[in-house]
Amino acid sequence: MDVPASERYYCIMPSVTQSRATLDDLYRVDGKAELLGGRIVRFMPSGRLPSRIALRIAMSLDSYSQKTGIGEAFGDGVGYAVPQLPSGRESFSPDASFYIGPSNSDPMRFIEGAPVFAAEVRSENDYGSAAESAMAAKRSDYFLAGTLVVWDVDPIVGEPPIPRTPTYAAPEPPPTPSPLCRVGASMWANCSRDKAGRG
Repeated sequence: MDVPASERYYCIMPSVTQSRATLDDLYRVDGKAELLGGRIVRFMPSGRLPSRIALRIAMSLDSYSQKTGIGEAFGDGVGYAVPQLPSGRESFSPDASFYIGPSNSDPMRFIEGAPVFAAEVRSENDYGSAAESAMAAKRSDYFLAGTLVVWDVDPIVGEPPIPRTPTYAAPEPPPTPSPLCRVGASMWANCSRDKAGRG
């Protein structure tokens, strides 16, 4: 039946402008997420092997920190708040990291500043051309924020039992070698044993 125009109901959708997310919004997110370009980007939980490798890296960093009294080691889930980068990024949440810098006035909040070392351990969805581009962009963000070394840890590629771990360094390294280089061997000894145990 044809309804006269005077009797038709029209639904006019209002123009919706999504507000830009902030660090305060990020604090309210359950689970792992980062703030990028005013959007909250969520991450799915990792599988067994990536999680174990990230834990081993964090444990080795913590052991180094305890022995030397230098810096602080963090595992998966810590947030680093940084001034907005050209990409729009305002935070990082690496799988393992090492921080040397002043303490926050409120230790319950995100760390203010970038880690000196970050490890990003690949999960099963971190493969393919789109993932490679995203990870390269994230490494660039790390370096712009002040991170000196980034590990791209691939648990399933490389000569067993050593995972493939390209090390990316900031374009302009510090004048003295980073003490983090000294803990690499013990980290990978632990990671290798963990991977070898999977068979």
